[in-house]
Amino acid sequence: MKLLTSPVAAWMRDVRAGFAAMRPSRFPYPRFALALALGVAGGLLFQRLSLPLPWMMGPMVFCTLAALLRAPVAAPPVIRPPMTMVIGVMLGAAFSPDLMARIPQWWPATLGLVAFIALCGGSVVWYFRAIGGYDRTTAYFAGMPGGLVEMISIGEERGGDGQVIALVHSVRILLIVMTLPFAIQWLEGVSLNRMAGAVSVFATPATAEVWLLGCGLAGCLLGHRLNLPAKYLLGPMLVSAAVHLAGWSDFKPPFEIVNAAQLILGVVIGCRFAGTAPRTVGRIILLSLGSTAILLFWTGACAALVSWLTGFRAMTLILAYSPGGLAEMSLIALAVHAEVAFVAAHHIIRIFVVMVAAAPVYAVIARFGRGQARSPAPRGMPAE
Repeated sequence: MKLLTSPVAAWMRDVRAGFAAMRPSRFPYPRFALALALGVAGGLLFQRLSLPLPWMMGPMVFCTLAALLRAPVAAPPVIRPPMTMVIGVMLGAAFSPDLMARIPQWWPATLGLVAFIALCGGSVVWYFRAIGGYDRTTAYFAGMPGGLVEMISIGEERGGDGQVIALVHSVRILLIVMTLPFAIQWLEGVSLNRMAGAVSVFATPATAEVWLLGCGLAGCLLGHRLNLPAKYLLGPMLVSAAVHLAGWSDFKPPFEIVNAAQLILGVVIGCRFAGTAPRTVGRIILLSLGSTAILLFWTGACAALVSWLTGFRAMTLILAYSPGGLAEMSLIALAVHAEVAFVAAHHIIRIFVVMVAAAPVYAVIARFGRGQARSPAPRGMPAE
């Protein structure tokens, strides 16, 4: 009984904390309203221009620009979990009953992913040391291709600059999500303006919304119970996948709800830069352009090589290897009819490998390195 009540109690504490953060005295309602208005405007514009993933990328671009221009925008993290839950349920709905038979066939691509992580990590860490001028600790944890929260936490514990690590990882996700969809839409000749198989709320039975809510809540509880990374995404995805694999339901979340979830995700990503000194953000964005180019080069090269050796579809491998956000890359996979389970599984493996291996590898590097002193500030960046 204690094993069951412990995760429930932890989940309830998170829920209570979320409601406490929504109080008028704490929640920045005017700034969030402005961010939301900009997000809607960006989504409508991107949809009008037939740009990829309009309801995520439009809000992301508009809110990023507003944050960099110091407009009064904000999107507290408390609003993200419910929207992430919706995305997780939607991704789980893409799982098919014949999936389990294909999982053992993925091991060559998984081995390629491990090599990809090593190549990306080594190249980008060197880049941040040699070109960015960051100290060893900051460069190392900023250069790891995944695990944003974990890299910030471990990096700060080892004496790295937590703000720089956080901004570098945020910009990495931002730039990859902003560039890869355009490249895929151009290379594949497909439109990412609407999710594959999307259905309207007016064309689905009421039971679809019941399944959506049930899978979402059960998945959040499962995520707490198993202490999953990205628990609000992976938990609902696993429960939804189990429901579809078992044949209990074939429901799909209505695209209006999915678009609203993408809108909030885009707003949250864009508003991450609010309140940060423009000079700091500008320099990190310039450095991140180079690191993103390195990451995309290795993504394409490893995907092409593994595709040639194994016969896996190159575009699916690009989405599986690309060190962008799990939710964002899975959404693109859904739009181009790639195997969502394959893409999601490899992102989970990437995050897990980085989380488990980053600290021990750094300990070995530090042991044989010359000193542990932290640089006062990167070249060209003022000490703040």
